[in-house]
Amino acid sequence: MPTMLPVTDVSADACCTSLVREPITAAEAEQLATTMKALADPARLRLLSIVAASANAEACVCDLIDPVGLSQPTVSHHLKVLTTAGFLTRTKRGTWAYYALVPGALDRISQALAP
Repeated sequence: MPTMLPVTDVSADACCTSLVREPITAAEAEQLATTMKALADPARLRLLSIVAASANAEACVCDLIDPVGLSQPTVSHHLKVLTTAGFLTRTKRGTWAYYALVPGALDRISQALAP
């Protein structure tokens, strides 16, 4: 036979937490998810890390191929995704492309979710 539990009177707002800041909107969440998808790949995270760790947070594409162990077209594709997402900028110098970390690009993600 089931045991009946006593019912206690709980005020309506007892289990609801008040917001202390405005949450992100649906549109902001969509944009943030797209941006975070660019980081959701181990090769892209490594490329971003290598660029960030390089002098002046800039690296030539020729220096990015061997460390990740991928072909040049694959590395270029990943760099394009990171550039489109706003994490890197690309400049052409002669026959080589140089990628630089966009200042504050990684801070956008942490600020969107920080308390």
